Amino acid sequence: MKSISSAPGKVILFGEHFIVYGGKAILCSIDKRITVESELTGTGRIEIKSSLGEISVPKDAKPSEVGSALRPIAHIAQRMLSERGSESGVRVSVTAEFPSGVGLGSSSACCVAAASSIMGLFGEHTKEQALRLAIDAERTIFEDTSGADCNVCTYGGIIEYHRHGMTERLAFEPKFTLIVANSKTSHSTSDVVSKVKKYKDLNPAIFSLLCSQEERLIDDAMSALRENDLGSVGARMSQNQKYLEQIGVSNERLNSMLETVRGISYGAKITGAGDGGCIIAMTDESNLNATMNALAEKNYECFATKIDTAGLQHKVTE
Repeated sequence: MKSISSAPGKVILFGEHFIVYGGKAILCSIDKRITVESELTGTGRIEIKSSLGEISVPKDAKPSEVGSALRPIAHIAQRMLSERGSESGVRVSVTAEFPSGVGLGSSSACCVAAASSIMGLFGEHTKEQALRLAIDAERTIFEDTSGADCNVCTYGGIIEYHRHGMTERLAFEPKFTLIVANSKTSHSTSDVVSKVKKYKDLNPAIFSLLCSQEERLIDDAMSALRENDLGSVGARMSQNQKYLEQIGVSNERLNSMLETVRGISYGAKITGAGDGGCIIAMTDESNLNATMNALAEKNYECFATKIDTAGLQHKVTE
């Protein structure tokens, strides 16, 4: 028997970094997925194969024996085998429709899909159960994760998220398309988070003001999203970008990419940690092609994506 689960990637429309300090964020899932296929084996080992590498370790392997990229999956397998008192091993295969490490939620989508897939080997489960296990697994590499990314990868759609949990999920079919452009610049999420903390500690009054401004901006953006007022949403994305530049998480290449789509898309900003990764631009049918062409002319790798509303999906095959 094989248990197969898939979860969508995500982008952050508003609020990255500020959510860490008690603010809010707006996230949405995208129609690019990570699929995890798992099966029980008689080897007593945890075997994982993905684009990030392959491992085969004893099922009681210590975390230090598993590289950080695959540690969450190993953690999930260990948890489920232990809870079910199973002597089996687990073989896991991961495939992705989008690149890892560029701010599109590959880690969270993988955790959610792996949690559901491996849980599915032992019976039925709910999305909420998979979500709880996924967040626990993600904390093996990101100790202070807010859970926002795993949440939107589980339930799909567009959510407003506070550090202590989801506050609202917009219940409508979005009518916009996001253009995702990859800077091809590597970055370390933990290093960028540390950089923001240093800025906050050196500039407490300014950072506090930015947090307040960001919260008001998010309230306005949620209203604009409900009305499908893409001009207003895009303008607030561009304003959010200015806040991110102020705390030091943008760079020359990202700024150049954003300048490329200025005045063509409705608005654009970085998504995720920053200092590399991707930008997103808000479009619809009226400016989609023009935005894509502007980026292509500068040789930026980009793709169009819609909002995924299905979230986590699971099936079992013989």
